[in-house]
Amino acid sequence: MCGIAGILTTNGDVVDRDRLAEMVAAIAHRGPDGRALHIDRAAGLAHARLSIIDIAGGRQPMSNEDGSIWIVFNGEIFNYIELREELTRRGHRFATQSDTEVILHLYEEYGSEAVRRMNGQWAFAIWDARRRSLFLSRDRMGVRPLFYTIADGRLLFASEIKALFVDPAVSRAIDPYALDNVFTFWVTLPPRTIFRDVRELPPGRSMLWCDGRVNEITHWQPAFDPSGDGEGSVDDSVAELERVLSTATRLRLRADVAVGALLSGGLDSSIVATLAGRAGASRPRTFSIAFDDPEFDESFHQRQVARALGTEHRELRCTHDDIVRAFPDVVWHAETPLLRTAPAPLFLLAQCVRAAGYNVVLTGEGADEVFGGYGIFKEAKLRRFWAKHPGSSRRASLLARAYPFLPALQRQPQAFREAFFHVTPDDATDPCFSHLPRWRLTSRTKVFFSDAVRASVAGYDSIGDLASRLPQEFARWDDLARAQYLEMVHLLPGYILSSQGDRVAMAHGVEARFPFLDPDVVTFGSRLPSTLKLHRLDEKYLLKRVARAIVPTPVWRRSKQPYRAPGIAAFVAGRANGYIDDLLSHDQLRRDGIFNPRAVDLLVRKCREGRAIGEKDNMAFVGILSTAILVDRFVNHFEVSNGAPEGRTAEIHHR
Repeated sequence: MCGIAGILTTNGDVVDRDRLAEMVAAIAHRGPDGRALHIDRAAGLAHARLSIIDIAGGRQPMSNEDGSIWIVFNGEIFNYIELREELTRRGHRFATQSDTEVILHLYEEYGSEAVRRMNGQWAFAIWDARRRSLFLSRDRMGVRPLFYTIADGRLLFASEIKALFVDPAVSRAIDPYALDNVFTFWVTLPPRTIFRDVRELPPGRSMLWCDGRVNEITHWQPAFDPSGDGEGSVDDSVAELERVLSTATRLRLRADVAVGALLSGGLDSSIVATLAGRAGASRPRTFSIAFDDPEFDESFHQRQVARALGTEHRELRCTHDDIVRAFPDVVWHAETPLLRTAPAPLFLLAQCVRAAGYNVVLTGEGADEVFGGYGIFKEAKLRRFWAKHPGSSRRASLLARAYPFLPALQRQPQAFREAFFHVTPDDATDPCFSHLPRWRLTSRTKVFFSDAVRASVAGYDSIGDLASRLPQEFARWDDLARAQYLEMVHLLPGYILSSQGDRVAMAHGVEARFPFLDPDVVTFGSRLPSTLKLHRLDEKYLLKRVARAIVPTPVWRRSKQPYRAPGIAAFVAGRANGYIDDLLSHDQLRRDGIFNPRAVDLLVRKCREGRAIGEKDNMAFVGILSTAILVDRFVNHFEVSNGAPEGRTAEIHHR
């Protein structure tokens, strides 16, 4: 796992070596084990390395035998051993044992089609000196990030946006349309990012740059065919799911360093840790987060799983103070506004993992998207039933059961639930039916936007924009598949795998791996009948059948409790709060111009006085604060020293 950056000039100018070195230094946290450059006049590649596979021989930038093709690679190709054997039979010769060199030879053999043969998580750039072309690619699910921009006739790319901002020609202006996206979906709609002139290569896409022309290639996107694997018995499906999951986990244990696992106390991480223990040669090491607030704490269940598996377990107890202190650094690494504090404890956990001597961990992310685990899936099913029987009070009361982990919702009167989850005739035919209540709730936070921001996005409809991007086959899928697609394409790569995944882990040089996002596992899940995922109101039905035989009974019998963290809004009551008070002051908000100072003043006062605040206010407070941090660090006072460690680039390759 690493960080990559590069510059390609289109006007014949020679790449600025110092600028390229500064770019990779800005993301040195992603690769603390060394940095290097390769410059080929108009093309420059840079790499910050986190050594995991072929520690001695896997240094980058790496070239093929004759030096005509160079690569910088961030990620892992888990089937690299099998691919190397295949390529060797086809006459290729290898100088290292690294997966990086496998990509080079795979590209020589298959060109842009090479990525379709790769099982992994990646973002890479290949410079073909003969064709004078640059090939960029990002993995199917969007585990690894890749950003680019064009400035002064140069194409710049990097694993993180801050590396692009090292170049003063790259604008750091906020994109109001992206802001509208975030305050609707929690994420931007790729290729848009929160910064106006920076683009994100979407998941499952590759891009070829040649002679100033860009050709974007879609090499994968989610597709659902519930007729595929539903013909056999449930027992057959259970056996097949355990097989593909076991294989996916075993592949993700491939490393020349020790691999640990994160335990949430829930079903998914418990299954992964169990399968890792079965496949590994040594006793696994596990890590988890505990909270003082019982509403969020799952430490009892985490310890229960750790004891059952016999792991060496380390628990990080995270307080409100810890979250408040870490939050500015989390935003610096996330590079986007956040509407939840949940990334902050994971940022601190990654620090704990690294301090324990581990830089690779397995996690359970992806299971909910692939096997129907979220409460929003149950909610959508109940709302559709309710739309058919609008007079049924029982349907409305059942909606609270979709979220047993939200005590505030359980306390709400029936009339509130009926109003919040109500289905209009237009809703019933909307392609985004499943997500409308969530998005509408989040959108209510836009009342805090300034008049200038409101004017700049007047007439723009984030939900309509998203709907216009849906694939043609979307209309043919069943209700659950549509909801899964929306989660898998937007929230998963844009938030779960980014702000809660790559960004907070790689801030401390820790690589996360996700067996549930293995392509064979995802394909298996996409072909399952919906009843084997959401069986009546029992989520992840088939996965629970697998779990029965391998994890402690209390784990698979537990009600779903997604990972959440305490908020900041209630924590500011009756106390001075340093940077929060400074960034949310009336004068600072007026200077930044993004939020209405008077509206924010009222919200802050409400929080400081300890008055009860609801879900909308919590989201608004975190969203406003994180945006203010983002503007402060990236727009008003941008310095690489905000987060990246100092150091020198150890190797320079010139050609």
